[in-house]
Amino acid sequence: MIAQTKTAAPKIVNGINVDDLFSLVDAVKRDAAKGKTNWRVTTSWQGQTRSRAQVEAFDIGGERVPRRFSIDIDEPLELGGSNRFANPQEHLLAALNACMTVGYVAQCALRGITLEKLEIETHGEIDLRGFLGIDPAVPLGYERLSYVVRIKGNGTDEEFAEIHAAVMATSPNFFNLSRPVALEPTLVVE
Repeated sequence: MIAQTKTAAPKIVNGINVDDLFSLVDAVKRDAAKGKTNWRVTTSWQGQTRSRAQVEAFDIGGERVPRRFSIDIDEPLELGGSNRFANPQEHLLAALNACMTVGYVAQCALRGITLEKLEIETHGEIDLRGFLGIDPAVPLGYERLSYVVRIKGNGTDEEFAEIHAAVMATSPNFFNLSRPVALEPTLVVE
């Protein structure tokens, strides 16, 4: 008779494998290079105001990980588009919300808090006079974004307040949108 070794089932909270998450944290603590990631998206014009963003891979810890996704983008009819897909601003806000969502879910999972509901609603105002070049004194984009987080689970008010602070302190897209990011453009005319 062969003895069978029992392996413990991974601890899953809010759909997150907490064991894997702790392993990632430990690996990055031991070797900072394991935490280096590189993200890239290639966007091509599809006619009118439509574009398609292609994701082929990302790098983590010096290794390339294949990922194949496409994201279609358009503008509303009122802005010259065909209204077939969400526009760049909606994708930007969705990316902020999605990044923070991951943060809330992971922070709750690490604390053993089970979520029942998580919703983030973000809004901001852009005055088209800037974008359209009508008034150079008008900012081209958002001057502020406001968001509301609605969260429910078995955590206390104090735990959720700590998680909220942790997400704002650690979310990459919160960081990206709350501080200037250096852009290094290169133009290639073919």
